[in-house]
Amino acid sequence: MTTPVAAPGEFRPLRLGALTVWPPVVLAPMAGVTNYPFRRLCREFGAGLYVSEMITARGFLMMNRVTHQLAGSGPDERPRSLQIYGSDPADVETMARALVQHGVDHLDMNFGCPVPKVTRHGGGSAIPVKPRLMARLVRAAVRGAGSVPVTVKVRTGIDDGLLTFLDAGRVAQEEGAAAIGLHARTAAQLYAGDADWSAIAALKAAVRIPVLGNGDLWECWDALRMMRETGCDGVIVGRGCLGRPWLFRELAAVFDGRAPDAPPPLGTVVAVARRHAELLCEFFGPRQGMVQMRKWCCWYTAGFPGSAIVRRALAGMTTLADMTAALDTLDPATPYPVGALRLRRGKDGHRQRVTLPQGYLADRADDTPPVPPLSPAHLAAFERALQAG
Repeated sequence: MTTPVAAPGEFRPLRLGALTVWPPVVLAPMAGVTNYPFRRLCREFGAGLYVSEMITARGFLMMNRVTHQLAGSGPDERPRSLQIYGSDPADVETMARALVQHGVDHLDMNFGCPVPKVTRHGGGSAIPVKPRLMARLVRAAVRGAGSVPVTVKVRTGIDDGLLTFLDAGRVAQEEGAAAIGLHARTAAQLYAGDADWSAIAALKAAVRIPVLGNGDLWECWDALRMMRETGCDGVIVGRGCLGRPWLFRELAAVFDGRAPDAPPPLGTVVAVARRHAELLCEFFGPRQGMVQMRKWCCWYTAGFPGSAIVRRALAGMTTLADMTAALDTLDPATPYPVGALRLRRGKDGHRQRVTLPQGYLADRADDTPPVPPLSPAHLAAFERALQAG
């Protein structure tokens, strides 16, 4: 079945406070992915809103070097958008106020992290289980952010037996959030199975604030289908753009009513990968930049014939010359493999049993912030778990 491009006036720009986003496309905050170099690369391919990987209130306020590096940006980045995480309202408000003073234009709150080290302490996707606690946190962020729009991002719930997204939507609306994003999977699903787009439609029907849909957006056509089927106000693109930042150019085209360009041949893909590596090295330093680039090379070359052997060589690369030498062994004229367009990248497809604190479900009206681990070692592990989630 062919999906038609957008008709004139079919979709409206996404409005978040004073921000106007066209096309209504948001880069999902992804740990280890949406740092400044990747956001810059995506922006070069198309318009939209590009959100940072998550930074924690605790790490930011304690002047953690890595946290502040991940919050970094450049003069070319406008609007500047950061995702934040915190479980203490006072910390969240202080952090939001400081970020706005540093020129941030949009804040997104993470209430969807499914990582066990986070949920077992009552954080991440466990927070919407307690709507009054979530309300305190959203209220604090909105108060600290002032006129800067605050959005929230959630999952549908803990598992199929404990869905929380409708309560989360009500809280977001009542506490002044500019929009809510829904990853249409439960925390138990992680990234397995199909996203439940009907949940996005149900949330849109239940709230007045804009709803952004997330889940199974592999091609530009999926974004159009999601908005038509659910009535959502915009889409959040996650794993579909890993190794394919030109997806944002395709999205811009179809929302403007134009046919997208054909996927690029291997030579163009390699050129984009080199550009990405240069940006990473410039931001993180040559050594760390190339270490980070290893996973990206796997995503850029996924599905191309003969690329498996090259990826083994790239797994240990330490310099841009190493990367160039390996990629130059491939035929640049090779067309983009059709099967790779919907190839699932990033997280694997397993499910989990979500771990919550003992007795956590006994009083869902409790608004007491969860107590984070207290020892330095446990705090460091908690931070790493958040960054990995």
